[in-house]
Amino acid sequence: MKAVVNNIIKFSNVDGPGNRTAVFFQGCNYKCLYCHNPETINRCNNCGDCVVECPVGALAMENSIVKWNKKKCIDCDQCIKICKFYSSPKVEEYTVEGLVKEIEKLRIFIQGVTVSGGEATLNIKFITEFFKKVKKMNLSTFVDTNGSIDLSLDKYTEFLEVSDKFMLDIKAWNESEHRELTNADNKIVLKNLEFLLKKNKMFEVRTVVNSMINAKETVLNVAKVLKDYKNVRYKIIAYRPFGVKEELKDKLLPLPKNEELEELKKIVEKTGDIEVILL
Repeated sequence: MKAVVNNIIKFSNVDGPGNRTAVFFQGCNYKCLYCHNPETINRCNNCGDCVVECPVGALAMENSIVKWNKKKCIDCDQCIKICKFYSSPKVEEYTVEGLVKEIEKLRIFIQGVTVSGGEATLNIKFITEFFKKVKKMNLSTFVDTNGSIDLSLDKYTEFLEVSDKFMLDIKAWNESEHRELTNADNKIVLKNLEFLLKKNKMFEVRTVVNSMINAKETVLNVAKVLKDYKNVRYKIIAYRPFGVKEELKDKLLPLPKNEELEELKKIVEKTGDIEVILL
C-alpha cells in the first residue's frame, strides 16, 4: 500500500496540540478559491512545463514522467508557480512502513502526528494502517479535514478508532456559498460536524472569513452546534492571499478587518461557553 506525500513538516505547533509532525498528502476533492496550498490539489499530469522552467535541472522527463531530484532542488518553487494544473512535481511516494520510519526518527521530539493535505481522508486505508503503528509509539493521531467523506459509515469505524481527534473546516454554512467557494456542496461536512462532536472526536472547528461568505451566518450556526460540547475550540481565520494562485487572489477581496473578526468572536461567545481563537 502506497500514498503520495507532498510534504512532511517535522516540527509544527499549529497542527494540533504540542509539537507535532504534520504529513501533507497530495490530492484534494475540493478546489477552494482561497487554497493556500493549491499545489496539493491534483496529481501531476506530467505535462513537462515545469521541467524547462527549473533553474537548477532538478526536474527531468523519464519515460514521459516528470522526475524530481531532491538533492539538486533549491526549493525556489518555480515549478509550483508556473503549474497550471494545481499540482507539484516535488512529491514522494511512501509505503506505510516507509512513512513510519520517518516518524520513528522524530518520536522523542514530538507529541503526535497530524495528517493533512490536500485532503487526507482520500487516503483512509493508508492512514488507518499508518496510525495503528504511530499509536504504538505513544503518539497522538490527528486528522485535518474538509469533512467531505462521510465518516459515519461503518466502513470507516476502524479509521475513527485509531484517529484521536479531528480538525474540521466549515468553509460556509450556506450551501450555495460553499459550492461557489469549493465547487462542492456541504451536506456531508455538516453531518460530520455533528457526528464527530457526538463521538467526542473533535478538537477544533475552523472557518476562514472572506468576502464570498456570510461570515455572521456561518459563525452563528457553527456556534449553536458547538455550545453543547466541551473542550472544542473554534478558530476564526482572516483570509490572507499568501500562497493563493495569482489569478484568484483578488476574488476574495477586500480582506476582513480586525473589527469584523472581533464582532464574530462576540457572536460565538454570546451563543455559549466556547473557546474562540482569532487568526
